[in-house]
Amino acid sequence: MLGQFDSYIKVVADLKERKLAGGGEFHVDCEQQLIEQGSKQSDLWGGGVDWLSKTVEFNSMTNIKPRDNNPSQEILDPKIRKEFEILVKELFEIKD
Repeated sequence: MLGQFDSYIKVVADLKERKLAGGGEFHVDCEQQLIEQGSKQSDLWGGGVDWLSKTVEFNSMTNIKPRDNNPSQEILDPKIRKEFEILVKELFEIKD
């Protein structure tokens, strides 16, 4: 997954199914993989992992969901944001 951006990995997570896709140049590539596996777009949230600092980021075009009260590239809802962070850290085995 690190092939594209040295120490940064773009990820999209399906919070309902508790799975993610990562790597590549664009979040939409990850999003498409999950949709092809049966994920619903409304359950998908994107961001990234800075592998050097082991931090999770919450910015992706995937997150623009005006119908779900998220008109921003950032995950605005604190509950969804925390759920995304927990899942990404769990699947990447990142310890706090």
